Amino acid sequence: MIAEGSTYVVMGVLNTDSIAYASGKMIESMGGKVIWTAQNERMKKIFFDRGCKDLSKEEKDAMNFKFCDVTKDEEVKALFESTGEIDGVLHSIGYANPKTCLGGEEMYTEATDDVLLGFHISAASLATVAHFAAPNMKKGGSIVTLSFEGSRPFPYYNWMGVNKAALEALVKALARNMGKDYIRVNAVSAGPLTTKAASSIPYFEALSQTWDQISPLPWDTIEDMAEVANAVVFMLGMYSKKITGQTLFVDGGANFMGGVLMDYEKPQK
Repeated sequence: MIAEGSTYVVMGVLNTDSIAYASGKMIESMGGKVIWTAQNERMKKIFFDRGCKDLSKEEKDAMNFKFCDVTKDEEVKALFESTGEIDGVLHSIGYANPKTCLGGEEMYTEATDDVLLGFHISAASLATVAHFAAPNMKKGGSIVTLSFEGSRPFPYYNWMGVNKAALEALVKALARNMGKDYIRVNAVSAGPLTTKAASSIPYFEALSQTWDQISPLPWDTIEDMAEVANAVVFMLGMYSKKITGQTLFVDGGANFMGGVLMDYEKPQK
């Protein structure tokens, strides 16, 4: 539940086909206010302004957008200096160069700059965001980040899988450090969803088909985005005040499975 009039910063919005957008719109539907961020004005124009045909110009103009490149401390600082008091942050940010960090049969460090940049954006940036957001949560608050099964390696996910494992470890470290300020830090780990980010993953279709073999509940890579947004908003809102340092799995149960489903265990569609 989101308190009426509360304010949340939703970071990393590319388009309407994303967990970040679905979560932000749910916050607004409950009476909360949303400050949206994109990396820069160019990215917003390409992916949001031109790419989102399902929104009118008036709807786009009504969104309170700000710009922030999380690899630049001064931009993160400026963002939170401009927001005023807030109740929470959704960190929906990740990147891995698909040519050097995803796909293939071998992980290697020849592309060191790409590996380090991916780690900075996908994991370490959460600490930067938390550092500059915390002073604006004067009565406590919630920081939620988005993960994808950081405890097990999946084919083709490669360095991004490593980054997600680091991200989930960072959630715990930040939760320990920030509890004294009544700020809780959690992750939501979703099953595979058909988003702009997913389109950059080589052989994403193979990854989504894996879920048909291991998820005890049926998983829909499009429709279940709403279920993930439900969990994100729960973790941001007032009903999760004593939950911190956790990774909440919203993946149909795939995370705890040993082996693949037997025929008699498969969900009936």
